Amino acid sequence: MDGINKYNEFVALHKPQLESSSVPVHLWPALYRKLTADCFDAGEALQLMLIDYDEDDDEENNVGDDDDNIRPVFALEVAREEGIKANDPQAIYLIDHAWTFRMNSARQQLEQYPQLADRLSAITGVDLEHEQRIDKILRRLWKYCHAYSIASEGLSDEERMPIWYVMDEVGSAVNHSDTPNFRLVPLLYLNTQTTYSILFPIRDCELGSPVTRDFVEYVSKDAPQRSALLLPWREADLSDESFLQVEPSVEYFASGHIPETYPKEDASEAKVLASRCNPLKVYAQYDVLRAHLTAPEFQLVDSEEEADVMWLTSHYKNFAELAEETPQKFINQFPFEYVITIKDLLSIVGRRAATEHHNAETLDTYPSWLPTTYNLSTELREYVAYYQKRAVKGLDNHWIIKPWNLARGLDTHITDNIKQIVRLPATGPKVAQKYIERPVLFQREELQAQVKFDIRYVILLKRVKPLEAYVHRKFFLRFANRPFSLDHFDDYEKHYTVMNYQEQAQLHHIQCDDFLELWQQQYPANDWSVVEQQICSMLYEVLQCASKAPPPCGMAPCAQSRALYAADIMLSWTGNGTMEPKLLEINWTPDCKRACDYYPDFFNDIFKLLFLDEQNNESFRLLTAEGQ
Repeated sequence: MDGINKYNEFVALHKPQLESSSVPVHLWPALYRKLTADCFDAGEALQLMLIDYDEDDDEENNVGDDDDNIRPVFALEVAREEGIKANDPQAIYLIDHAWTFRMNSARQQLEQYPQLADRLSAITGVDLEHEQRIDKILRRLWKYCHAYSIASEGLSDEERMPIWYVMDEVGSAVNHSDTPNFRLVPLLYLNTQTTYSILFPIRDCELGSPVTRDFVEYVSKDAPQRSALLLPWREADLSDESFLQVEPSVEYFASGHIPETYPKEDASEAKVLASRCNPLKVYAQYDVLRAHLTAPEFQLVDSEEEADVMWLTSHYKNFAELAEETPQKFINQFPFEYVITIKDLLSIVGRRAATEHHNAETLDTYPSWLPTTYNLSTELREYVAYYQKRAVKGLDNHWIIKPWNLARGLDTHITDNIKQIVRLPATGPKVAQKYIERPVLFQREELQAQVKFDIRYVILLKRVKPLEAYVHRKFFLRFANRPFSLDHFDDYEKHYTVMNYQEQAQLHHIQCDDFLELWQQQYPANDWSVVEQQICSMLYEVLQCASKAPPPCGMAPCAQSRALYAADIMLSWTGNGTMEPKLLEINWTPDCKRACDYYPDFFNDIFKLLFLDEQNNESFRLLTAEGQ
C-alpha cells in the first residue's frame, strides 16, 4: 500500500477521535508521520525547566514539603529561536505516558517497581528518601494524572473501569493558564493500540514563552464551578460561600431517564385481583426466583402474555398502558422508583425529611440518618465550600466518592484529599458522601479484631399512597476482613464490606439469629430491638419522602405495582455516645441468592405477602412512623 493510501487509512480510523478532540486538520499529516515513525521530537522545539523557588517565599507561603502544595515542579517553554506558529503543519508533538494504572492497584505498582516510584517522585517533586514517599506521590498525583475508559461492546463493568495515566516529564511540565497557548489531548493509536497524548499550539509563541494549557477547557471562564475544578492547580477559598442545598427542578429528575407513564389517580384505586382459586401465573426473569418459588399458590410460566405477575430484572416504563390494557397483571416495579435507587436522587428525596439544612455549630446536615451527600456535577461549588468550612472548624473530612449508578464498590474511592475529589467526576458522574468515621464495629473472634459491618434489610413495598411497606425480619450482614482504622483507604478489605465480587477475598457469613446473640454479648447496653426500631422508622420516613412530590420527582401510585428493594445501612456513634443508623443506599433487584440459601421459603413468603395479601407477622414487620 502506498503512502497516500496508508495516510487515508489512518484518517479513516482516527478521524472520529481527532475531530472530537478538535485537532486541526492541517496537523494530521505530521501526526501520522510521527506516529508511524514513533517520533518524539518535542525536544527540538521545547525545553524542560526546573522551577527554582525562593526559600523565603517557601517559608512565607508555608509550602516546603506540603502534600497539598499546588506549585509545579517543572515548566516547559519554547526553545526554538524563531518561535512556534499555530499554523505550522509540523507543530504537533507526541507525548508518551510514563505510567498507566487503575486506582485500585496504584499503591501496589509503586511499591513493586522502585524505578517507577523514582520517576514519579521526580515528576511530582517528592523527595526520593522520604519515609512515606508513596503516600506523598499518591496525594500529589491529582495534579498530574488524567483518565480515559474503554467502551467496547461486550466488556464487563470491571473492564470498563477508568484507566488513569501520568504523562512523561515533558507532558507533565505543561502548566495551567486561563489563556493557554497550547492544547494537550489523549489519542489512542489504533494501529498499535497505544495511547499517547498530543501537544499542539493554538496561538503563536515566541522564544522563551511558557507552554501552557487550560486543564478545564471544557468549562467556560465565568462558570461558578470553574474555581472548584481548578483546585489541583490553583488555590481558591470558598469557605465563606453558601453550602446550602436546594431541591432541583422537575427537569433534573427527568433528565437522563427513559420517559415512563403512570396510571391516573382514580385508576390506581382499582382492585387488581379478586380472590381466586387458580395458582397465580408468574413470569420471572430472575433465575434464583424461578428456582425457589415453589409454593403451590404460584405457577411459573415462560411468557409475559400469560402471566398474572411479571417479575422483571429489566426496567419497565409503561405503567399507564399496563393499567389500561391488562389491569389484572402485577409488575414488580413502581413508576419513578429510581428516585430512591439512584444515589444522587436518594439524597435529594431523603432531605425532604428535614426542617433545616444543618446544625450551624457542628455542620451536621439533616436528617441525621442521611450521610451528608453532594452531587459533584451540580453542587460542586457548594460541596467545596462545605468541605473547606469543615476544614476551618477542624472537623473530619473523609469522604466516599461513588458513581450515581454503579454498585459493588466500582469506581468508588475514600479520601480526604479535595484535589482528588474534584478530579474523580472526570470518569463519570459522582456523589461525595460523608464517610462514617466512627462506625459501630463488630468483633470478629477469628481475627481478634473489630471490623466494619453493614446491614441489609429487604423492603417489600405494596403501595405508596397510603404507604404500606414491610421489612423481612431476617436481615443480612456483610463484614470487612481487616481491622478498621481511619487510614489506608485503598485497602479494600479494611474499608468495604462487599466481598462477593473480590477475587481471593474471604466472605464471612453470620446468620441473623447468630449475629443477635453475638451483638448482645458485644453491646449489652444497646438492645437490638431499639436499634431496629430506629432503622424501621428511618425506612418508613424515606419511603414517605419518596412519594411526597408528584412524578417525576417522586414515586407514583400504581395498584398493579409491588416491589422488593434492599436497603444498606451502617451504624454510627453520635457525639453523645449513642448509636444511630445511616442509610447508605437502596438497591433495585438485589441479589437474593444468599437469602434463599438461608431461608428456602424466602420468595414463597414474599409472594404471598405481596400478591395474595397474606399477613405473616413471623416473617415480616410492618413499617410505621414510630418504627414499632
